[in-house]
Amino acid sequence: MRYTPKEIETKWQKQWDDEQAFEPSDSLEQKKKYILSMFPFPSGRLHMGHVRNYAIGDAIARYYRKQDYNVLHPIGWDAFGMPAENAAIKHGRHPKEWTYSNIDYMRGELNALGLSFSKTREFATCDPLYTKWEQEFIIKMFEAGLLFRESTTVNWCPHDLTVLANEQLEEGCCWRCGTEVVQKEMPGYYLDITKYADELLEDLKMLEGKWPNQVLTMQENWIGKSQGLEFEFELSEESKAKLDGKFEKYSVFTTRPDTIYGVSYSALAAEHPITKYLVEHNLLDEERAEKITAIANMGERERAQADKEGYPLGISVIHPLTGEEVPVWTANFVLASYGGGAVMAVPAHDERDHEFATKYDLPIKRVISGGEELPYTGEGELIDSAAFTGLANYEAKAKVIATFEEAGFGKGTTNYKLRNWGVSRQRYWGAPIPFVHCNACGLVPEKIENLPIALPDDVEITGEGNPLDNHPTWKQCKCPKCGGDAVRETDTLDTFVQSSWYQFRYATNPKKWNEVGIDKDEANYWLGVDQYIGGIEHAILHLLYARFFTKVLRDLGYVDIDEPFNRLLTQGMVTMDGAKMSKSKGNTVDPDKLIEEYGADTARLFILFAAPPQKELEWNDNAVDGAFRFIKKLYDRADRVTSKTLPEIDHGALSKEAKLARQKVYEALQKSADVYEKTFAFNTLIAACMEAMNALDKQESGEVWSEGMYVMLNLLEPIIPHAATELSEVLFERENLKALLEVKEEVFVQESILYMVMIGGKKRAEFEINPGATQDEILAAAKAEGAKWLEGMQIVKEIVVPNKLVNLAVKPAS
Repeated sequence: MRYTPKEIETKWQKQWDDEQAFEPSDSLEQKKKYILSMFPFPSGRLHMGHVRNYAIGDAIARYYRKQDYNVLHPIGWDAFGMPAENAAIKHGRHPKEWTYSNIDYMRGELNALGLSFSKTREFATCDPLYTKWEQEFIIKMFEAGLLFRESTTVNWCPHDLTVLANEQLEEGCCWRCGTEVVQKEMPGYYLDITKYADELLEDLKMLEGKWPNQVLTMQENWIGKSQGLEFEFELSEESKAKLDGKFEKYSVFTTRPDTIYGVSYSALAAEHPITKYLVEHNLLDEERAEKITAIANMGERERAQADKEGYPLGISVIHPLTGEEVPVWTANFVLASYGGGAVMAVPAHDERDHEFATKYDLPIKRVISGGEELPYTGEGELIDSAAFTGLANYEAKAKVIATFEEAGFGKGTTNYKLRNWGVSRQRYWGAPIPFVHCNACGLVPEKIENLPIALPDDVEITGEGNPLDNHPTWKQCKCPKCGGDAVRETDTLDTFVQSSWYQFRYATNPKKWNEVGIDKDEANYWLGVDQYIGGIEHAILHLLYARFFTKVLRDLGYVDIDEPFNRLLTQGMVTMDGAKMSKSKGNTVDPDKLIEEYGADTARLFILFAAPPQKELEWNDNAVDGAFRFIKKLYDRADRVTSKTLPEIDHGALSKEAKLARQKVYEALQKSADVYEKTFAFNTLIAACMEAMNALDKQESGEVWSEGMYVMLNLLEPIIPHAATELSEVLFERENLKALLEVKEEVFVQESILYMVMIGGKKRAEFEINPGATQDEILAAAKAEGAKWLEGMQIVKEIVVPNKLVNLAVKPAS
């Protein structure tokens, strides 16, 4: 047979569409598998990272269909976001038109790869129907007290003119455009993710062994649970006077109450109310005020990576146990979002505090014994700590907290690094936040029956300001509560809101999409996702938000599950010359051109064979050629098949070469379940099939060829579906793809075992012997085969390594 990829792929893609071959059954009784790859942003073109992600998911989905599972394998489009507006500005196109035209093109690219996605469950997150249900969830969250509006200091991107969540900063810069972020005070909407901090942390245990450890650790660290002491520093009388009596005290949190007697200074965040008061009321010199303001405008990650920097504020506080005055500084390592934006500093026992104190020549007081150099952060006995002196520091923690609580100075408490999720974005191309501002009623949610609140099409996008805020009529509306004149909210939702619940929308039968956002019975049947596939860069963005949304939707009564994704595979990047593929580096490979030249199956085979899915994949043109040659070889060998069905073979009557070929075929079958269900090491399965093909080439039996192709095409169909299906139809009328194959143990029964003979440390001979031979029989055979190398030698040691070798240590005979 001649391999013509374009003709074959066109044929089968049309037939699969006509048969609706990849639509899940409406039945909720059948055993199920939900296989989901993270959906793409419709940027206009697929890249090889997409191809890798979707080829992995597709192979798994196709495998489970053959195992008679009801398989849900959907795709959609993460379609809102700033790039569409940026493209509109650059090319003079409407974001909606740009987005949907890109979707049309990329859908064609996905189809060309032969991916077995459900066609009926596809949607874009910018579809008004999707927005309708999302807005309903937002209103329900508001009513449940999980969404609120307040004015806070936010991360502001001066290029994209929008707010960013902490998780969306990369080294102090916007995750999308790379512009350095500044801090800005403004009102916004927040989801109270901190209410779920403990559950989000605790439920990570459910995912151990199912998610990569790195992702679990990243989420655990981002949530950042810590237990310690919260207390108040009272300002000195002189400091109160300097602050015009506006402040009496401030709160601090510490995880090291055992070091309370080692406090030598306190530090406030640049955004702390006291610091801001000093700056705004000209109570600091101009240069110092300017430098503090510059710190306040830095993002949290940028500060974490910067050198320690701070300035004295000219005020002091009273140590609650010693009564001593402690100087107060502002420092760039103190964050307004954690622990109230104020810390007690113990430079003898904290690396950060010590670095700062050393730089600015501040006092350092050791209060824990141990170690020769400071800072000392290990365990030890307390010293110079009044009544606590002599206690082990880990025992002293609880006793210090108890002392503070008894005296009414403070209390033991738990703190988190996790901050509430700011979901407001000052952009046009997003889901409108469904609230109105009424002078009489305040902030009012829109009526559910009025949803969706859709975007107006007639907008002018210039890059300056929010187009919705500048629209002449769109924001004018009536209050849903009193009917009076009101103004519609012009902020739109963070795009990560859309990707936080899409897995439930896919699970809802499209026949019900107009009636419900999530069908509870169907969601409970399909969820959690049995295998989720996507990049590790989403570990503390999408993956954390989707877990949070799942728990909220559960508590609002939409679903009954606790976690959205049962198992997670994070695929590695596709690289060229050691660098990640990117247009800016000019090192990309166009999937369209690859498919045009070699066919989709070659692209899929290469991408799954070149490296294990979790590892980086280095592009290799020669390996692409090799993948094409292997598929062509399958076609070239088709005429050696002599049976339309799986033949019954008398194994004992076969030649040695035929027996080995059968063994290699069934070794591949043995490996397949573990690969498709657990390891996803498709490269090892493909290698096993190639090895089997080479072994088949060395024997002449038509029956063995028939059996080998029958099995191998079944194993390879999820990887190279067009070629494998075409060959299966011609050779076996596709019966091999419907069969649940069983390993035939007879092929592993060894009639003889090959032993190597080592004499004097060198390989001298080989021999075959019955598997049941005794050690004496094995030694006798080895000596017989190696007789000429034993002449004139005395054997001093005999070693038999079962099923492998005989080692004879010798010396000249005396």
